[in-house]
Amino acid sequence: MHVSTQRTAKHGRRWRLIAFVLCLLLTAAVVTVRLVVARAQPILRARLIQTLSNRFQSKVELTSLDVSVIHGLEVSGSGLKIYGPTDPNPYESGVQPLITLQEFHFHTDIRNLFRSKVHVDTVYLKGMELNMPPKESRPEFTKKMRSQAGKMSVVVDRFVGEDTRLLINNSNPSKAPLEFAISNLKMKDIGPGQPLHFDATLVNPKPVGNIQSTGLFGPWQEDDPRDTPVQGDYSFSNADLGTLKGIGGILSSTGRYAGTLSNIVVDGTTDTPDFRITTSGHAVPLHTEFHAIVDGTSGDTHLSPVKAKLLHSFFTANGSVTRIQGRRGHDIELDVVVEHAEIEDLLKTGVRTDPPVMTGPVKMRTNLSLLPGEGDVADRLHLAGNFDVQGGHFTNEKVQSRLDSLSLRTQGKGKARQEDPQDPVATNLRGIFKLEDGLLSFSLLHFSIPGTQVDMAGNYSLDGRTFDFRGTARLEAKLSQMTSGWKSILLKPVDPFFSKNGAGTQVPVRITGTQSEPHFGLDFGHKDEHEVFKKDFDSAAEH
Repeated sequence: MHVSTQRTAKHGRRWRLIAFVLCLLLTAAVVTVRLVVARAQPILRARLIQTLSNRFQSKVELTSLDVSVIHGLEVSGSGLKIYGPTDPNPYESGVQPLITLQEFHFHTDIRNLFRSKVHVDTVYLKGMELNMPPKESRPEFTKKMRSQAGKMSVVVDRFVGEDTRLLINNSNPSKAPLEFAISNLKMKDIGPGQPLHFDATLVNPKPVGNIQSTGLFGPWQEDDPRDTPVQGDYSFSNADLGTLKGIGGILSSTGRYAGTLSNIVVDGTTDTPDFRITTSGHAVPLHTEFHAIVDGTSGDTHLSPVKAKLLHSFFTANGSVTRIQGRRGHDIELDVVVEHAEIEDLLKTGVRTDPPVMTGPVKMRTNLSLLPGEGDVADRLHLAGNFDVQGGHFTNEKVQSRLDSLSLRTQGKGKARQEDPQDPVATNLRGIFKLEDGLLSFSLLHFSIPGTQVDMAGNYSLDGRTFDFRGTARLEAKLSQMTSGWKSILLKPVDPFFSKNGAGTQVPVRITGTQSEPHFGLDFGHKDEHEVFKKDFDSAAEH
């Protein structure tokens, strides 16, 4: 019994000794960890600030830095600001940081702390803002950065960014910088003398949507950053055109680009199955193929050409999209040529009346100007050009019926239509026009049907509610030949007064009212301006 008690006591002392040793070891481990953390934080903070200060040759600010060694070396920080040798953004008051970073974190091996260079596989960034200096100061700035590249004590293989903002500045303090919002950004193979691989999601403000792009950027050309190579692919989907006042539809686009930062060649396509202008409200399919030259440092774009298909009509455009100093947005200037189109497609797109006023093939040349601003697209859109419709027909039965009757009478056939019904007469229509503030103005509108030629000028509103045209009608038949019976006899004495310039009858006319209720009549209160209109049209056609 006594022996058993002694053995129990010995076992108890042994376990207490083991527990004591374990406590000592645990305490030592905790102390060691605390020492490592205590040493790691100032070491890393000094390494980071030294690396960034050497790289950018300026001061670096860091609000906080936290270190954990539970699963290797975990580092997180916030409030990082890196300044350049000069103020990169003269548009904003005060001295702006070159780089601002809200948050960052990364993981690495603890042994890296005691090496000459800390190697980090991936750094995660949030809320980064990059201020690219004006082009005048970039060459000297990048030379200084390159000269300090060998002094870097922290090396990173890959960056993953969230909510990045890129500002490309210029030296004019009154001109806002070019701004790009990048919701997600991945960069790898980062190092001097080699291209940077990137995968980015850019936020397009208008129309609202995300642009996915992958490609190569660099190597950076310090003598002239505009010559830095860039290439890649992009896709733009579900872009809501409704964010642009006056138009609507969901746009998608894909393409490729290559070149230098100041001369990026882009080839792509766009599809908008439900494109619409709010003044008409009609949704129509629109497809384009384009070739463009983009200056990535200014955002200016030259289009040469854009090939488009709208419903069953085709047209091409050449021109530019440029920034206007002191105004928000871009100025769009295009020369548009329509060679194979249907007038009903163009009218359906831009005019609210349904069905469109006229059908038939059309050719057109016009200059399109869309000024920057926040107003409705229809109010900012300016057009100036000429068109030619051959063999058109009016969809309004009342209008077409009156033209059919007019054609018979002006050919001297009287009531032949009732006795021998004929097909609707075809109308040839050509003119010189301007579109401003939703109103089409015609300095010349010439149309002809068998027996009649009319030259007019006037206005037509895009909502189809009103039009007002006045001009001169030249008829093949004399007044007395356009009727019968005793009326014909009474009119014979006045035939000579209206038969002039080779026409059987020449009279001033007007067409007013609305699309649904047109009014035709004589207009003896206006002068004959036919020859003036004719010269205007011939001059425009030659150009």
